Amino acid sequence: MNLANTIPADPAKAPSNEAMALIVLKQFRLIYGSVRQHFREVEHSCGVSGSQLWLLHEIAHTPGAGVSELAHRLSIHQSTCSQLVDKLETRGLVRKQRKAEDQRRVGLQLTDSAAAVLEAAPGPVEGLLPQALQGLTDDTLEQLHINLAQVIAQLTSRDERSANKPLADL
Repeated sequence: MNLANTIPADPAKAPSNEAMALIVLKQFRLIYGSVRQHFREVEHSCGVSGSQLWLLHEIAHTPGAGVSELAHRLSIHQSTCSQLVDKLETRGLVRKQRKAEDQRRVGLQLTDSAAAVLEAAPGPVEGLLPQALQGLTDDTLEQLHINLAQVIAQLTSRDERSANKPLADL
């Protein structure tokens, strides 16, 4: 069933609020299930989580970047990013290197092993949802933001901390 085509063009035949809520629920399920399936494929293909893969990709494109910069680029909390870096360092995929201009700052570099991981990874390395969102127009993103804020406002319980965690780790 193609969920994009489930709403009739004729407004007189539009589904009730309850029916529409179920259609939108299926859309959320489709998005969530697709994202989870992609993360399973990533882990199976290259042996790292989706968030670790995205981090490796960002380090490959900006060698020497620090944890703060990477956390910003992945839109995650700095402590979460630091934990991801520590796991990758333990696995021998990244190494920390003091910056020559400021010995207090640490930059990250990929090891040779990381190249094999990135090569084996199915795309998109940033994940399905970030890629899909980047493909939307500014106007569509703004409307989506407004509409999702309304959905969030209706939630009787919210886990605000989840907003700063990678989807692969939820």
